Amino acid sequence: MRKGQILLNGKVWVQHVETAATTWQRMRGLLGRRELPAGQGMLIDSCGSIHTVGMRFAIDVVFLDRTWRICRVCQNVRPGCLATLGGWRAARTLEVGAGWLDLSAASPGVILEWSEAHDS
Repeated sequence: MRKGQILLNGKVWVQHVETAATTWQRMRGLLGRRELPAGQGMLIDSCGSIHTVGMRFAIDVVFLDRTWRICRVCQNVRPGCLATLGGWRAARTLEVGAGWLDLSAASPGVILEWSEAHDS
């Protein structure tokens, strides 16, 4: 599992992000966690739709295309939701705990950046 940060307009937007790239990591996602603290997120590669069946907390979801352009933003997706779709261009999702991230600048068309974490 890779770790890094998500940047918006060149500034850190989500401080601690884990990636889910393998089939098993994508299937598991955030299942089994009690929460996702402020400042943390999960980036799921090869993912254009999500569900929250079996989750314990609501999430905000940012759907991104292959170039890191925002396709769709879904706020406060509650546990038990069978499907939330990002659109036909969506290729990855960024999931964060509902409510803590300022989504006002995260409109469709805005491009985010990935910054790999470097162990010191």
